[in-house]
Amino acid sequence: MSAIAKTPEPPYYAVIFSSYRTDADKGYGLMADRMVTLASQQPGFLGIESARDGLGITVSYWDSVEAIKAWRDNVDHMKAQRLGYEKWYTEFKVRVAKVERDYGV
Repeated sequence: MSAIAKTPEPPYYAVIFSSYRTDADKGYGLMADRMVTLASQQPGFLGIESARDGLGITVSYWDSVEAIKAWRDNVDHMKAQRLGYEKWYTEFKVRVAKVERDYGV
């Protein structure tokens, strides 16, 4: 994921996932790819951006709070979350924000 997400005119929502990883991969890369594919198939998904250099930050964009809740409660996503708690993250935080405006080139 190297492109900046193409989002619609605001308002829309951003889920910001900040994390520090454990040292071992233990299937993380495959699961992360699977979750991006699965998220992109969910109703209300608008795009995703991600970067990691020690601190990882992934921002997914959604058209509604209801779409975010549905993604949070997706059975496969819940399995990935559980594995994250158990194997992949030493620390993480999830924030949900409403995007009121955006701009760029």
